[in-house]
Amino acid sequence: MLVEPMTSTGFAAPFRVPLMHAGTKGLILLDQLRTVDKARMSKRLGAVPAKTIAAALKTLQEVFAE
Repeated sequence: MLVEPMTSTGFAAPFRVPLMHAGTKGLILLDQLRTVDKARMSKRLGAVPAKTIAAALKTLQEVFAE
């Protein structure tokens, strides 16, 4: 699985997407992508809104564009 960590104390940057999760404002750190074995994912913590997913995908497309 491809995962992106979240921070509540980081700084804003073009490759970080704002997110509100479990009442905490934070940033998705698209500059710190990780791959993790699916077996390590023990529990689901929630879902990301479709608008946030779209923003993250748009940012990734811009970062990896030619």
